[in-house]
Amino acid sequence: MAESEVNTPSTPIEYDSKYFEFDGIRLPPFCKGKMEEIANFSLRGSDIWIITYPKSGTSLLQEVVYLVSQGADPDEIGLMNIDEQLPVLEYPQPGLDIIQELTSPRLIKSHLPYRFLPTGLHNGEAKIIYMARNPKDLVVSYFEFHRSLRTMSYRGSFQEFCQRFMNDKLGYGSWFEHVLEFWEHRMDSNVLFLKYEDMYKDLGALVEQLAWFLGVSCDKVQHEAMVESCNQLIEQCCSSEALSICRGRVGLWKDVFTVSMNEKFDAVYGQKMGNSNLKFDFCLGQRPVPTL
Repeated sequence: MAESEVNTPSTPIEYDSKYFEFDGIRLPPFCKGKMEEIANFSLRGSDIWIITYPKSGTSLLQEVVYLVSQGADPDEIGLMNIDEQLPVLEYPQPGLDIIQELTSPRLIKSHLPYRFLPTGLHNGEAKIIYMARNPKDLVVSYFEFHRSLRTMSYRGSFQEFCQRFMNDKLGYGSWFEHVLEFWEHRMDSNVLFLKYEDMYKDLGALVEQLAWFLGVSCDKVQHEAMVESCNQLIEQCCSSEALSICRGRVGLWKDVFTVSMNEKFDAVYGQKMGNSNLKFDFCLGQRPVPTL
């Protein structure tokens, strides 16, 4: 989750009032007062960190990483509370003290920008797996996530929410800055930069990348079995989607964006991504963009 259900506001005005600025970045309220402690969090060489901007496929990635790194069975993962096995660093629960004392190898998640992560990660003291997602799909998923919260369903329009995304006014700050910071560090020895869509385009290659990065050795038969297990996880994730809109689907944005919204988004995207060679395939998916 990107925000706790209690603290996620239901209207645009409340949305602004619940967040706070830290070093120019809008962060959820539960981060307040502990950013220095996060920066000084003690790392271990065996740590595996999964970092994403919210709604970038974190839940699916954590299961794939757990399966590859631990040699787990997909049915076993389905029976366990994997969020307890892979806590989020900045969330109130279980808290920094508990995460610090977890048994190695620790698998830890965070949505924080690169600059706010523990200093040891900047120094290469543990491994980072970063996943980026097509921002058009992401903003639709993020909007639907806010609407689905049980306690305080978001009541603003998608147009307003998307404008906030383009103006860098959502929790965890600018998506554009978030992905570009990690993209700049993609060649660091302790960073693996992945794209969400690659799980659907070439799962075998992605699993091979993960196994190599994590130092997991396997022969051809073991690799094929690992890919099949990861494929089962993806299918389970999609088939268990209880909402009217499958937030993990590739090409999700084509059901929601109008032509004018898409043109505006493309203009902002081109401006903010600048000359970066980080590219996303917006053509994935089948349905055409709806007209006004």
